[in-house]
Amino acid sequence: MQKIYSFDELIDRVKTASVKWDQVDQLFHTEGLLPMWVADMDFRVPDEVTEALKKRIEHGIYGYTVQSESYLAAVQDWMMKRHDWKIRQEWICHSPGVVTALNLIVDGFTKPGDKVLIQPPVYPPFAKAVRNQGRECVTNPLIYHNGTYTMDFADLERKFSDPAVKMMILCSPHNPAGRVWSKDELLKVAESALKHDVLVVSDEIHSDLVFEGRKHIPYAGLSEDVADRSIVCTAPSKTFNIAGLQISNIIISNPSLRKTYLHQLRRFSLSEPNIPGMVAAEAAYQKGGEWLDQCLNYIKGNADYVSHFLNAHLPELTMVPLEGTYLGWIDCRKLGLNHLKLQDLILKKARVAFNQGYTFGSEGEGFVRINLACPRSLVEQAMSRLEKAVNSLKAQ
Repeated sequence: MQKIYSFDELIDRVKTASVKWDQVDQLFHTEGLLPMWVADMDFRVPDEVTEALKKRIEHGIYGYTVQSESYLAAVQDWMMKRHDWKIRQEWICHSPGVVTALNLIVDGFTKPGDKVLIQPPVYPPFAKAVRNQGRECVTNPLIYHNGTYTMDFADLERKFSDPAVKMMILCSPHNPAGRVWSKDELLKVAESALKHDVLVVSDEIHSDLVFEGRKHIPYAGLSEDVADRSIVCTAPSKTFNIAGLQISNIIISNPSLRKTYLHQLRRFSLSEPNIPGMVAAEAAYQKGGEWLDQCLNYIKGNADYVSHFLNAHLPELTMVPLEGTYLGWIDCRKLGLNHLKLQDLILKKARVAFNQGYTFGSEGEGFVRINLACPRSLVEQAMSRLEKAVNSLKAQ
């Protein structure tokens, strides 16, 4: 009999060393905030994950470890079952997290003076990973038209034609735009990247979080030629809410690229996986599929609620249609506020901690990002607070 999971439970996360809940007031310099920001679910993990961790903990010995055969097989099976992507075990490389991997990759595969392309508005650590290593960040801004985002392929081709552009960090699905790129769109990226010998590093951490009617296409799964000039970054962290267990899988089919990446891991003493992370990920990939399907339905309900609420009560605000991820991207530009005044309205008046759009690049100014992976009651509370704040603005 199918198990029914409840995602309505309010779980007290205060004083659990939670970045999302315990640091929100400090990070946003405001007290009494409702945290709807960092990509961290407020849902319990699948029961099978908890049971697997308990069993491993009871063993009582936690020495140096390696990726187990059963773990690698679980990753393989998941990629095949969820994404029709056949990978080999030797392609699966460890990283504590995707952001860590991005920094290692930029450092290892480019040199000072090289340029790395990103597509804003995009996850802020992309630009940081480039600048952390002293490389130049080049932007290929997405086009926002009729309430959705598309790629500017003409501009992408122009930017790739610069021989100094050595790498592209692709966000697929895109955070915060919520786009799940189609096969045709990815093929256009690949055609241009191969033409100009640009290494594509595809951050696919949200690949499992795709809604009905859409399908995630692994970038390296497009063809052998594409795989040969790409690195795919994946993780179970967003999918199953285990980011704190620090386990990611960097998939590299090209032996030469893989050798360079593994050298980077050894160079910074990051080669060994975290035992609880590996155990949790293996259990999640083996037994967490039904939990994920129900979780996605719940998140879609949250997204629909926000869209309907804004349409009925705050027509000046609209949420970009969500195809993937659990991060809603709300267009607030009709309020006529600059990014600092919008931030002040959200924090001081609404007392909600959204991610401010300008942190995703200047292209995100006037937008906010809301985390929808939480109980419906928190979403309702956030919308109520937002409505009161906007109404007070209009009353002025």
